[in-house]
Order: sequence, then C-alpha cells, then structure tokens
Amino acid sequence: MPHIKVNGANIYYEEQGTGAETIVFSHGLLWSGQLYENQVAALKSHYRCITFDFRGQGRSEATESGYDMDTLAEDAAALIKALNCAPCHFAGLSMGGFVGMRVAFRHPELLKSLILLATSADAEVKEKLGRYKLLNLVARCFGLGVVSSQVMPIMFGKKFLTDPLRKELKREFKSRIASNHRIGITKAIKGVIEREGVFEEIKKIKAPTLVIVGDQDVATVPSKSERIHSQIEGSKLILIPGAGHSATLEEPEAVNKAISDFLSSQK
Repeated sequence: MPHIKVNGANIYYEEQGTGAETIVFSHGLLWSGQLYENQVAALKSHYRCITFDFRGQGRSEATESGYDMDTLAEDAAALIKALNCAPCHFAGLSMGGFVGMRVAFRHPELLKSLILLATSADAEVKEKLGRYKLLNLVARCFGLGVVSSQVMPIMFGKKFLTDPLRKELKREFKSRIASNHRIGITKAIKGVIEREGVFEEIKKIKAPTLVIVGDQDVATVPSKSERIHSQIEGSKLILIPGAGHSATLEEPEAVNKAISDFLSSQK
C-alpha cells in the first residue's frame, strides 16, 4: 500500500487516473479517502486523482501530536509538493475544507482551484462543544462503535437515513466510522472541535472557488457555506437538495456534476 512520509507522519494515499491536471481530495473527520470513491470513479478518466488519509485516520499513522488544523494544512501542502502535483485542484469536505482554506491562503502557488464541501470558516459552535467532547470521551474509552448511532444523524441527512433502499449503504458507512483507530481518531476530533476560525483570512483566497453544501446538513449548516461564499470574491455556491453532511456519499451524481462543471469552467 502506498505511503509517503510528510512532516514526520506516514501518510497513506492512493492515485488513480491520468490527465494534465490533478485533483487532490481531502476528507472529513471520521472518514478516509474513501469518502470520495464516487468522485474519483467519475473523474479519473480525465484527471489525475489523489486521495489521502489524514494522520490518525484511515490507514495513515496515528502520531503522538500534530492534529491541529495548521499542522494538517502543512501536511497537505507537503503532500502536494512531494507528489509533484502543483498547482492542483483541491477538494476538501468539512475538516478537509478547514485544511483546504488554510492551504489556499498560505500556499496559493500550490492551488489551481479550491472546492469546499460542507465546511466552515468559523470556530466550532459553542453550543455543540459539550456534546462533541462527551462523544469523544466515550469514543476514546470504548471506541467509536459505541457512539456510531449518535454520529450517523450528524453525518447524514434525513433523506439518506430514511431511505429503505440504502439500508446496506447505511450499515457499511456506520461500520467505516466505527473502524477508526480509537486513539488517533479522538486526537483528530479534539483538533477539529478546538480549531480557530479563519473567516477574516479567507478573503485572501484568490483561487477560483466552488462552495458546495447539502440543504439537510446539520453539522455545518448552509449558512456557514453562505458566509464563506460572501467572503471569497468570485466564488460560486451550490446547494445540493436532499444531502446532509456527507454529500459525496449521499448525492454523488449531483456532487459529481457540480465539480465537473466547475472544473470545465476553469479550462
């Protein structure tokens, strides 16, 4: 399995497809590069597609430290450089978007465009901190499997969760969440919920930017994406009907079209 050492961490990545341009996919908390399996399948015939797992998640190393968003952004920047894919299109969902925004205004030379999905430029909402810290404590002690039922309504919208035809998918995604490394994932969660906001800084972003959010997202509600859109000059905002926080899995066709149309407009 391909791993690469960046910033002192052994990072797992996958590369599929060929093309003159590269898309780097940055996943959300509790997931891995698999979060983008539908997008890679749709885009790999025209683009070089790179997915990777953040430290402590998926098949990457669970390091002692380095889970804050600033360090993760430097991990992503180092990965882009090491794989010789700059300037690339960078797609980040939720935590991956926290990272993507930081890369965009700190390392603008590395990005050709920025795609932000279900994310926020603000610090974690104070009203949610208590619940998230409690879930994290339980996960650290007993594993994510114990709290996966409480996590699913945060990760997915009502349309997906109540669809009887997607019962097997729900079981599979719940299993993926539960399979996270117990210590690595709790460090990653701590890094996310204790992050600092970057709203004032994102106005520095000059790369063409697409902002995508599901209309059923309760983790980063649509107004968070609207704030990002208002702050990044020239950005485009797309609302995905029927999608929650994991739109790439819930409504893949709509997300694929939004990304494909956006990328085509950059040529």
